[in-house]
Amino acid sequence: MTSLVRSLWAGILFGVPMLVPMATALAGESADSGAAAKAATPATPAEPAVAKPATPTTPVAGSPAIDFSLLSGEGKATTLKDYKGKWVVLYFYPKDFTGGCTIEAHNFERDLAKYSQLNAIILGVSVDSPESHKEFCAKEQLTFKLLSDPAGKVSTQYGSVMEYEGAKMSARNTFLIAPDGKIAKVYTKVNPTVHSEEVLAALGELQKS
Repeated sequence: MTSLVRSLWAGILFGVPMLVPMATALAGESADSGAAAKAATPATPAEPAVAKPATPTTPVAGSPAIDFSLLSGEGKATTLKDYKGKWVVLYFYPKDFTGGCTIEAHNFERDLAKYSQLNAIILGVSVDSPESHKEFCAKEQLTFKLLSDPAGKVSTQYGSVMEYEGAKMSARNTFLIAPDGKIAKVYTKVNPTVHSEEVLAALGELQKS
């Protein structure tokens, strides 16, 4: 501002012609100040894409579990009827090899002996191909069945399908199915880190009653 003051006084003392460079200087300083302010303001980051449920319909506890036939990682057809008389932990998950899905699968694998003692088996379902499931099981040393639902039909029937960036995926929900074929408990938007423990706890309580 010192140069502007000098220019102002020079304009007063020596006449209007001296005000021209003063106005030019003022415009330059204003432009510089605006540019500096703009540079100092951080850009707002773009909002990340959010997976949205594609259907609100989810079977409720007490309703009959919907039967299905899906290919496993071994390429064999697997149905819910195959496990009549057992408790079935039917869990849907978004994608093989991703962080949360790997943690969830590891924890189910870790607790398989406990599930076996409670007459329960684990079935995982996603839209991944049987080949992807086979590779995922081999890499992560999973010994329970992962089933392929490429069109998302079964995921949709269980109200467990979502869309992410235009692609259809299974949502992270779990259905605990009793030996009589009815749904005993429903879990939606589960936390993969602690999910196996909460399912085991629920199994223990249900079998006491």
